[in-house]
Amino acid sequence: MPNLLKIALRNLLRYKRRTLLTSSLIILGVVFVLVFVSVTGSFKAMMIAQNTDAMLGHLQVHRKGYVASIDNLPLNLNLKGGAIDRLEKILDEEKEIAAYSPRIKFGAMFSTYVETTNIRLNGIDPEREFATAPLLAARILEGKNTLARGELWLPELLAKGMKVKVGDSVVIVATNQDGSVNGKQLLVAGILESVTGPGGRDGYLHIEDAAEILRLESKEISEFAVRLKDFDRLASVSDRLAATLAGELNQQGKPIFELHTWEKLSPFFNIARMIDVMTLFIKLMLIAIVLISIMNVMVMAVYERINEIGTMAAIGTMPGKILSLFMLEGFCMGLAGAVAGNIVGIVIIWILNLSQITYDFGRQQGLLLQAGINWPELAVISIIVVIGSVLASLQPAFKASQLDPIKALRHV
Repeated sequence: MPNLLKIALRNLLRYKRRTLLTSSLIILGVVFVLVFVSVTGSFKAMMIAQNTDAMLGHLQVHRKGYVASIDNLPLNLNLKGGAIDRLEKILDEEKEIAAYSPRIKFGAMFSTYVETTNIRLNGIDPEREFATAPLLAARILEGKNTLARGELWLPELLAKGMKVKVGDSVVIVATNQDGSVNGKQLLVAGILESVTGPGGRDGYLHIEDAAEILRLESKEISEFAVRLKDFDRLASVSDRLAATLAGELNQQGKPIFELHTWEKLSPFFNIARMIDVMTLFIKLMLIAIVLISIMNVMVMAVYERINEIGTMAAIGTMPGKILSLFMLEGFCMGLAGAVAGNIVGIVIIWILNLSQITYDFGRQQGLLLQAGINWPELAVISIIVVIGSVLASLQPAFKASQLDPIKALRHV
């Protein structure tokens, strides 16, 4: 095998121009795929983080049927009493969970004493919310990054539209479950960046203020947002947790809870899936480039070296060795293209990061592009190129190994 490898390399160097052109095409394909995967991967990671780490959490648990009516923020589908205790016990026992935060969600009227409009509100425990959605604090454009009793965080769009500033007093009026109306005066403690997506235009207040406004006689929670220690284990943890929660039944023998990942709660999951589909098609294009390039070179190599192949066969070289020789040539060309393409791609990604390129996403402006190198993806791309090169060499190599020595030696 070492001797065959040396001969394969020598044969590639005999046709330097052709080898260089083919390798350049493979390198270009690898670079394009690697840079595309890195840039789109950066955008996808940012988009997921903006949804999970700033608002939704990785998972959410509600009372059964709540999500189907979530647009109305139904108070009659809140979790209550014993159900909350049972759920918290399950979440505390799950080792993969880093933090979870209870929320009371409701719709209300927002008044500045001059103007009135509607608002969606989240009653939160600030400390637990920051542990579950760590990017929430980064959304505070003005004011305090702490939230005490009697204080309110307003979304930027609403604050601008109602001409409200930090420190202003406002009134929140809400209708509770029995239809009675209650209001409370709050102080605007901060203005939140209105990010794109569900929950991006919600206001926040302390969970105890929410319970007071809604006149909740006992503990009630609309949802539990959950953050995992390892986001990559989302699927396995959600499946296991969903199976556990499915065993929690009410007195009628029906499930109490429902669990949804951020993918089920955010429309941006469809964008993430579209990015994955685009990446798949780009990889298929890379495979096509490699197959066509290598096959073209190997077919020409077999045609030009028929006399040489005939000579090898005539002196007793086994067909299997001839087959291996040509396949090694394709393997070497693919490996060289993959390695060089990876090096060039990493350099381009490094230059892109140094360039400090910014882009806009929804209402967010000036987001910095940080294209990370996905090492598993890089390995997959390299393997695709090498395997594609070997497969592309297979047909010409097989043809060469089956040539009749006498006819090959007569070839001009």
